[in-house]
Amino acid sequence: MALRTALRTGADLGVNNARTFITTAFLRRLVPPLGPMPNEELDSTDLESLEKYRSYTRYLRKAEEARNKPAWWKTYRSYVEKQDPEHVSCVTAAEKVDIGLPYLRQSRLKEVKERTQLMKDKKKDAELERASRLRTLKVSLERVQEEWGKSSGPFHIKRLAEHYGVFRDLFPMAHFLPQVLMQISYSQDNGTQVHYGNRLTPTEAASVPQISFEAEEGSLWTLMLTCPDEHLLDNEAEYVHWLVGNIPGGSVQAGEELCHYLPPFPAKGTGFHRYVYVLFKQEARIDFQEDVRTTPCLSLAERSFKTLDFYRKHQEAMTPAGLAFFQSQWDDSVSDTFHHTLNMREPVFEFIRPPVYHPPQVKHPHRQPLRYLDRYRNGKEHTYGIY
Repeated sequence: MALRTALRTGADLGVNNARTFITTAFLRRLVPPLGPMPNEELDSTDLESLEKYRSYTRYLRKAEEARNKPAWWKTYRSYVEKQDPEHVSCVTAAEKVDIGLPYLRQSRLKEVKERTQLMKDKKKDAELERASRLRTLKVSLERVQEEWGKSSGPFHIKRLAEHYGVFRDLFPMAHFLPQVLMQISYSQDNGTQVHYGNRLTPTEAASVPQISFEAEEGSLWTLMLTCPDEHLLDNEAEYVHWLVGNIPGGSVQAGEELCHYLPPFPAKGTGFHRYVYVLFKQEARIDFQEDVRTTPCLSLAERSFKTLDFYRKHQEAMTPAGLAFFQSQWDDSVSDTFHHTLNMREPVFEFIRPPVYHPPQVKHPHRQPLRYLDRYRNGKEHTYGIY
């Protein structure tokens, strides 16, 4: 039961110079729920008797089951669907699809057992203990990178690719987990290796790189180098810089070169461009007759490319498995590429800085410097108090 009080004047009641309080009471009927409430079966007085999750993985699985379980109450999605059905269909369609290889991970219990056994073996190693105590212990970076690639490396690479917008521009509404790590080096120097967003100059990336990756004997691969930021006429298109198909095992030199290597040529004034290496694993040998470019391919029109269209054409026979990319901006070698390799005039872009924005002037500025009014002068020479 709830009470509501209204204040009326004497004029409303036909009484002069008088006030009257009127109290109105009304009843509100409480409607029982249509079904059981969440966690209604739990006994809050005896929490110790509840079953423990014991691990985050089990908790996550139970949470997924609870979320997918039908409920009698309306969800946010059902409300939105009633108000705007087209919006809900767009949201459902916006869910990204995993187009990569299935990720097979061994059980957590087996990982813990192997790690515990490894720790026990290391503690029994007297030479290792002595080297650690004398600070002469050396750790192999190759082994560290190998362990990183087998554990959390693919997830880190995927996160970096999402940060740089690689999936957004190459595979809209799709993503994949790069499980095959590639070692890409333009020279023996460690500074000219391709990682995941590092910077290389066009001069350093002028020649064909050395690429290696682990591959089973008899497997076939496709390697692609493309730039989603370089096209001069179409913002949605790319320029393919290198395309090799039907690579046997891990030997890139033995594959079919569909489009020969072209050095990066980011135009002057356009900032950093992304150059992305994508490695596809083939199910069988593919006929790339429609994707072969003329050799040498020096026409930018022929190098116009879209990764999504290329993947859709061969998606039944290939799956993206590896990813690496670097950034590059203009240097002197780009002019040489335009003039002598592509035989065209070099485009140069200039950034026009917009005028400085000032908020509307206020009559009484608060906590502003003494020269606050200088930014709102009419452009004439400042007098600064000289009249």
